[in-house]
Amino acid sequence: MQPFSLIPLAYWVDDLSPFLVRFHGEFGIRYYGLAYLLGFLAAYWMLLVYAKAGRSRLPAGAIPDFMAAVVFGVVIGGRLGYFLLYEPGRLLANPLILFKIWEGGMASHGGMIGVAIGAAWFARSRKIRLAHLADLVVSVAPAGLFFGRVANFINGELWGKESNVPWAVIFPLSKDPGTPLQLIAPRHPSQLYEALLEGALLFAFMQLRFWRSEVVRKSPGRLSAEFLIAYAAARAVGEVFREPDASLIMGLSRGTFYSLFMVATGLILWFAPKKPLDRAA
Repeated sequence: MQPFSLIPLAYWVDDLSPFLVRFHGEFGIRYYGLAYLLGFLAAYWMLLVYAKAGRSRLPAGAIPDFMAAVVFGVVIGGRLGYFLLYEPGRLLANPLILFKIWEGGMASHGGMIGVAIGAAWFARSRKIRLAHLADLVVSVAPAGLFFGRVANFINGELWGKESNVPWAVIFPLSKDPGTPLQLIAPRHPSQLYEALLEGALLFAFMQLRFWRSEVVRKSPGRLSAEFLIAYAAARAVGEVFREPDASLIMGLSRGTFYSLFMVATGLILWFAPKKPLDRAA
């Protein structure tokens, strides 16, 4: 195989702007923020569809409050989780960096923990089964994951490992600024792999299970278990092609290592006793 430094510039260069609209400097409308907005709007719309179809115990009038709890959970959990799970040293050195959201840094695992806490609070305050709310959340969550991974690709971040497959991409940010493009190795567009696996395919699976089975009504919590295990598997496959963005743990990328806890939680939920929604909550 020809050395990367001698390969002609025959690969697409990911030099897309992270801004949909740039007003001044680092201030503007970013695709990453837009991805979160689209994910939340998609979730809100789908929860309304569930309520109108009689597939949900979450009243349509309570959806805005529930979404507020979810949004806070995603943002706070994702942001705090990023630094605790990936860069605790930076947080300890400068705690105020937690609020510099324009510099990026969100962890999907942290966001999921945040959503779980927000949903638990909402379930207790509104006396709605937590297992049912969790099933509703996981059925719509992959849409947000899809938009987020596409935004990662647009930002040219979280790139994949070096490769010379025909669809490989050159990510200028993977090298020091000013490095000639001919000297930058093409890489797997792992963000798009993850968008397909964690987003599109997992979304299709969740929707199929939600609409074509009675699992949500008869076994509350089972769909959540399936999501956790399926997401962990999809994440592990994506990590095979992704360049680790932090030191390994027990020889595993952090994304794969943290997903092991999702599998364990999923198995606990899978085998936990379940009461159908038709019975007393």
